Amino acid sequence: MRLLADESFVVVIDVQPKFMEGCLEYDKTLARVKFLVESANRLEVPVVATVQYPERMGGTEEALATMIEGPSLAKMSFSCCGNQDFLQMVRDSGARQIVLVGCETHICVCQTALDLLSMGIEVYLAMDAITSRSEEASKLAVKRLRDAGAWICHTESVVYEWLGEAGTDEFRDVLKLVKKYPLD
Repeated sequence: MRLLADESFVVVIDVQPKFMEGCLEYDKTLARVKFLVESANRLEVPVVATVQYPERMGGTEEALATMIEGPSLAKMSFSCCGNQDFLQMVRDSGARQIVLVGCETHICVCQTALDLLSMGIEVYLAMDAITSRSEEASKLAVKRLRDAGAWICHTESVVYEWLGEAGTDEFRDVLKLVKKYPLD
């Protein structure tokens, strides 16, 4: 399946410094999340952020939070789908394709993806913008999610699929973001 901007929704899961600092490639992952969020904003793809137990673990990474319209949704459940406001936003968006980024692959990302898949929604894991404390745990979760029907992709693949073609004002704007957030 190809991603379409007008059918997509981006979910930034628990990009909180207290979580992310213990995860693999924190800075690189954060940069890829920012690239995707800025691109989504330019292409008018809705974005929502969630935070796990914010009273204890803090809020969304500050620079990222300023890029996302609206407050982060607090949750105690590991799956974002445990938050009724989140579920309502998904329903209201009319999106049939959800792109997940954040942490951790094998816990909150995995449980959210499984719940969304069970609702009949296409789930895309932008793996360069997803992290975990353990490479092995992440690999096992990705295998499980792929077997369950999730699509594994890269943030640039997502954005270029949303664009569909070069030569537009949107393409020129996104190209600036590609240069701002270079691949390693």
